[in-house]
Amino acid sequence: MLSVQKVSGGYSGETVLTDISFEVERGELFGILGPNGSGKTTLLKMLSGILPIQQGEILIRGKRIQEYVVKQLAQIVAVLSQHSSQSFSYNVRETVSLGRYAHQKGWFQSWSKEDEEIVQRVMNQTGISPFQNKNIQELSGGEKQRVFLAQALAQEPEILLLDEPTNHLDLSYQKELLDLLKQWTSENGLTVISIFHDLNLAGLYCDRLLLLEKGTININHIPNEVLREERIREVYHTDIQKHPHPKVAAPQMVLLPEVNREVNHYVINESMLIVSNEIIELQTPTPLRTMSSGVIGSGTGWHHTFVNRHVHKNYDCSDHRLEMASFLRSKGFEPSETVGMMTAVVLEDVVYQRFEQSDFSLFVVVTAGVGNAIDASKSELHSYEMTPGTINTWVFVSGELTEEAFIQSIMTATEAKVKAIHDLKVLDSVTGTIATGTSTDSILIAATQTGKVLEYAGTITPLGKLISKAVYQCTTEAIKKSQKRKQP
Repeated sequence: MLSVQKVSGGYSGETVLTDISFEVERGELFGILGPNGSGKTTLLKMLSGILPIQQGEILIRGKRIQEYVVKQLAQIVAVLSQHSSQSFSYNVRETVSLGRYAHQKGWFQSWSKEDEEIVQRVMNQTGISPFQNKNIQELSGGEKQRVFLAQALAQEPEILLLDEPTNHLDLSYQKELLDLLKQWTSENGLTVISIFHDLNLAGLYCDRLLLLEKGTININHIPNEVLREERIREVYHTDIQKHPHPKVAAPQMVLLPEVNREVNHYVINESMLIVSNEIIELQTPTPLRTMSSGVIGSGTGWHHTFVNRHVHKNYDCSDHRLEMASFLRSKGFEPSETVGMMTAVVLEDVVYQRFEQSDFSLFVVVTAGVGNAIDASKSELHSYEMTPGTINTWVFVSGELTEEAFIQSIMTATEAKVKAIHDLKVLDSVTGTIATGTSTDSILIAATQTGKVLEYAGTITPLGKLISKAVYQCTTEAIKKSQKRKQP
């Protein structure tokens, strides 16, 4: 559809872009990225024919862009610039109707039924029909942006060039606009070439990305390759971190603010822990990075309050999360900042201990009862019942964990828990075999993310060794305390 071959150019003899080459296929949503001054807008002007090229060729449908007369080019290529303006006092519908000019024929222009249908359709698609009779000068920046997009779409182009199309739009309209563009590329074969300043939107919607750096191409590839941490740090000169989108297979980048992290370094210990017959509570001065299976705060996140709540062994509720959130609020805790667990274990049987290495430490808290112990290898013999957790394990790390270390910490802690149950010969009451846990065990790994960087937590790594020792000892002691309480 579009071919750029060794193009160089700029303004008044000044070269902004040098030796630019890439191809865009029909139906692609193609994003152009780069820091300010990298040549993004200059390239878009060259693709639209507004700015002449100094060297190279731009081919549209295999034909040199210079060979198209203005009206011919307008039937194929539509442009929405970042700062669209309107000098005439037209209303919205009249402004959108200007997009049909390229398709008018003869000396006396006539307005056809087809023209009207197209104008009305694109106004509906861009959400501007309700104010189509309103003067363009009375609109907000976001409303104007949608009007000029509708005008460009009224041309029925094969290629749509956009310079930061989500500029001035709120979140809902950003999503609607990009969803619509993505739909047109897949269903109608529209080719969209757009400049993006928002790397996350580009990664989420584009099929391919072109990254410009100082007037040359750094890379032209799929989003996952272009949006690499090292590359973006180098090109944009800022500290970022890459994460997968939680719902779709798309890369997302987060900014890392400049803060003196060592100033806030502290050690988690028993002075932060409060134990009552109703809850075990631990609060930290700053939020910790967490990975947990709590009733509240499950998954990954940042939390500074941790609650293990005692409930009756016959506790039953149709919505455990809602009920738990209500309980936390009643105690003055904010659920969004809390990891909350439940247990039927008597809380005074809790076991906690601090474990130290030379450059990092752990604080482990365990409540454990084995009344509903399960052999995981024979779990199909058990009926499914939601009962309060009986082995709840908290592992607080005064150090900085990688994503890999978080996952390995859970694996290592679980292996240590299973070993403790095995050595105590805890049996599955249904199968008579050695249990591996209970039916609703919960675990928390929480790290200060300050101090020593701990890359791994496998069983033979320094962190893994300490977790193994700590969880094994605390789980063993907690189970013994619970079993002793049940003895006649």
